[in-house]
Amino acid sequence: MDIGGILRTSATPVSGPAYPHGPYRFLSREYLNITYRTDPDAMRAVVPEPLEVGEPLVRFEVIRMPDSSGLGNYTESGQVLRVRHQGEPADYIHCMYLDNGPAISLGREASAYPKKLGKPRLYTDSDTLVGTLDYGSLRVATATMGFKHTELSEREARAEIAAPTYMLKVLPGYDGAPRICELVRSRITDLTVRGAWAGPARLQLFEHALAPLADLPVLDIVKATHLLTDLTLPRAEIAHDYLAQPHDFRTNTPRSRRKELK
Repeated sequence: MDIGGILRTSATPVSGPAYPHGPYRFLSREYLNITYRTDPDAMRAVVPEPLEVGEPLVRFEVIRMPDSSGLGNYTESGQVLRVRHQGEPADYIHCMYLDNGPAISLGREASAYPKKLGKPRLYTDSDTLVGTLDYGSLRVATATMGFKHTELSEREARAEIAAPTYMLKVLPGYDGAPRICELVRSRITDLTVRGAWAGPARLQLFEHALAPLADLPVLDIVKATHLLTDLTLPRAEIAHDYLAQPHDFRTNTPRSRRKELK
């Protein structure tokens, strides 16, 4: 294989790449979102600078993706934290668990989605929308919501999932030191809201050493939404390179210069 062929490959292994080139379009993408208030100190401990924590709100989400271009049919679950960046409301993706190998590889390699293997489910049980997440054989989250109790406007639905989204990408080099350490930004495009509802909800998070969702405890349920959408996930862009631009955002001082000022 010549260098041109190598550079045209979307991923390894070259004989059968883990995922194809995008763009990635999602049809009939269904969300169960439960937004809750958590401990502010626990949230600040996991939100990377320069993102800022205002009201300590977490969105636990379970997403069914039956028609995902290049990736197929899968389900995903995780926690999204409400933050601010340079005064703009935004989301920070804290963790994601899913049951699809190509989507895990694509999310971690081609972007910065913090994806791990898990077993999420989203289904209707009689009059209740149910989302669960298992890690291995153990349950780590159970969410329930009244099924389609109140319709939401398209504006409310878009506000739920269409904010700028930030993720932290950390990859080591061969010596173990960080080779990539970046804050990246993405935002859903081509969003069509096919249905949106609200209802009463409950959320249980269970302690687990390797799936520590319960480290952000549920103090108060703020709202719950059920969304049915079509959308596109574009490529992410770098918002900050921690290796190229080391900086203390609390003092707005480059770290190297800060040492000189001591």
